[in-house]
Amino acid sequence: MSSLAGARKRVLVTGGAGFIGSHVVDRLVEAGYGVRVLDNLSTGRLENIRRHLGGGGVEFVRGDVRDVKAVKRGVRGCDAVVHLAALTSVPLSVKDPDLTFAVNVGGTMNLLSCCSRLSVGKFVFVSSCSVYGEPERLPVSERHRTAPVSPYAESKLAGEAYALGFDERDILSAVVLRLFNVYGVRQRVSDYCGVIARFLGRVREGLPLVIYGGGDQTRDFVNVVDVASAVARSVESSDADGEVLNIGYGEPTTVDDLAIAVLEATGSDVDVIHDEPRVGDIMHSYADISKAEKLLGYKPTISLRDGLRTLLAENEWIRQ
Repeated sequence: MSSLAGARKRVLVTGGAGFIGSHVVDRLVEAGYGVRVLDNLSTGRLENIRRHLGGGGVEFVRGDVRDVKAVKRGVRGCDAVVHLAALTSVPLSVKDPDLTFAVNVGGTMNLLSCCSRLSVGKFVFVSSCSVYGEPERLPVSERHRTAPVSPYAESKLAGEAYALGFDERDILSAVVLRLFNVYGVRQRVSDYCGVIARFLGRVREGLPLVIYGGGDQTRDFVNVVDVASAVARSVESSDADGEVLNIGYGEPTTVDDLAIAVLEATGSDVDVIHDEPRVGDIMHSYADISKAEKLLGYKPTISLRDGLRTLLAENEWIRQ
């Protein structure tokens, strides 16, 4: 059953000029939605969505989710909101938890409040698998207890609670998507980026790959194109309203195996070294995606090796 089918609808994507957000914008435009992007460009880039600007399909509003006036400008006239704007770095959240909560929790409340006042019907909250903490059993299903071990994870869990609270009170329909380790085209190399972007950045510089911990820790790497499809399906369908869904590839990969795959894909012979584990990192995680398959028809299509080949073919791995 579709909640936004029919006449052309407008969707606000916060953080829509960023790595994941810009792919969501691509997918929504392709599906025929009008799209408005709210982004402060602290990590996002207009280049990511420039091809959509000026043609009437995408409107850009520069602003911060902590700014009530900017949020009102973004939300007004929209039928749905996809909320991606956040500080996503675990190390940064440990260094500055107050800022993390101000953006991730305060910004979410600003959005929800504006949505309720301006009669927005649908709210898709993009959360993180980090809310589970160190899993007690694998694969991790949505029934697994939550036990966040970093301020970032705590902030995402708080945002989930607020979004689902608005849904329970019938103020709007909300869906929570817990993303696992997302990678792909447009992901930038930085101190706080994902491990794939970090590995590719070090290969580019001819530096050794640094693994924090023993390397046997597992992650569920899901391509951003598959994630964008899941987000769009969440906007379009009412079947998952009020639900929490895992969005991953559904298979584990050790960080050691990831390093080998990166070296093979790039043809590099840089060394692989190990360092002390980072505060807030977990050992093992991969998703049970059966609920998203059932409610959204979600089915990831891009394997890790195919995703790496796409990155290299498009020369995205050399970008700063």
